[in-house]
Amino acid sequence: MGKAKSALALVGRVINEAVSFIVFSVLDLVDFLLCFLYRVADFFIEAEWKPCYCSSSKEAITSSGKILVSEQGESKIVCLSSTKLQLEEISDTLYTRPSLLSEVSKLTMKETKKGTVRSTFTVNSTIVEMLQGKIGGQQCHPIPRWSDCDCKFCTSWTSNSKETLYVRTEGPKDYKAQEDVLFIHGFISSSAFWTETLFPNFSSAAKSSFRLFAIDLLGFGRSPKPTDSMYTLREHLEMIERSVLEPNKVKSFHIVAHSLGCILALALAVKYPLSIKSLTLLAPPYYPIPKGEQATQYVMRRVAPRRVWPVIAFGASIACWYEHISRTICLLICKNHRIVEFLTKLVTRNRIRTFLYEGFFCHTHNAAWHTLHNIICGTAGKMDKYLDVVRDHLKCDVNVFHGKDDELIPVECSYNVQSKIPRARVMVIEKKDHITIVVGRQKAFARELEKIWRNSSKSG
Repeated sequence: MGKAKSALALVGRVINEAVSFIVFSVLDLVDFLLCFLYRVADFFIEAEWKPCYCSSSKEAITSSGKILVSEQGESKIVCLSSTKLQLEEISDTLYTRPSLLSEVSKLTMKETKKGTVRSTFTVNSTIVEMLQGKIGGQQCHPIPRWSDCDCKFCTSWTSNSKETLYVRTEGPKDYKAQEDVLFIHGFISSSAFWTETLFPNFSSAAKSSFRLFAIDLLGFGRSPKPTDSMYTLREHLEMIERSVLEPNKVKSFHIVAHSLGCILALALAVKYPLSIKSLTLLAPPYYPIPKGEQATQYVMRRVAPRRVWPVIAFGASIACWYEHISRTICLLICKNHRIVEFLTKLVTRNRIRTFLYEGFFCHTHNAAWHTLHNIICGTAGKMDKYLDVVRDHLKCDVNVFHGKDDELIPVECSYNVQSKIPRARVMVIEKKDHITIVVGRQKAFARELEKIWRNSSKSG
């Protein structure tokens, strides 16, 4: 029987390899054709007009870099004297593309022709500051692309005078809480992953002692989804600081993070080593990089192995390797998420499943694509250093939870964390996967978190 099972497993792997090769060869061609079609569509739809919402004025920016100001129904073109735009180089970005400001900066060059110097269209520092929202507290928010949803829910952040993340807060007000807890969701999710599962199941004692902050990460849920953002580690961290730590005067805090959120949690721990009370990581995507391997490419192959089975690995492969196919999926599903949500609610009649689908639908392709590559893949070379700092310079408790049936992030990732941080406690939950590590066992997990926080407070 043992030999028969081994033979069947080998045959299954061979079939999976063969089918995967054929399927992904076809997808390579499809993605190439979609690339051409989107370039044509983007050129004709977005070339003439690229508006952007401004929180304190009726302004918009065209693709040519000109500022149009609408005052009492009249439009004026503002064009001032020249200056050079200085753009900060982003070091933690895996993929980059030119932004509006970089396109405008190119226009400040002068070209020499037949011995004469002719100055092209230029933009001065006043316009630059206006673009960056530095005058009068103005905030410019580029709207989603034509292929993204522009409903009130997805663009609710454009009416906010402060460009901050959406934060759901529970617990004592007026800074009377003993301690604070920050919840960070995973890839293509939202704060509802926590607020609809754990928050209702925390005890009254916990709710009276802890301030609970659950955020929608930049580009997801109800948080800003700027089209000109590269969604780098730096941008995500700065938004968390601006939205939670600074306005709420958070001095020390616990962190609970899931999947991609674990990377942000470790980065925060490295940045605030004296402020972290405890780290609770769920399914951390940590893959030690073998010598001689390029870190980002190695992690891409591990996260997205280009296999048709299991299904979740196939989905990850589509999201990671095929930019234009994944954009088409967003066009069909995310742009029409209200219809899809209605049908989902009609079919499932299950609130838990419904909020999970809502978290999946409410994002833009630009946010998902760049967050995936610049956080999970782009920080692969930094993870060892982060874990070394947590091991050597932080005294907080580290607890790692993982579902034994997780087919997206293997259990070995959690044991890899423990190998770097020996004091980390790893708990593998039987018959649970990447999502059901929380969903379906929220009451038990809420009790476990409360115990972790109490023990950390006593030891601290």
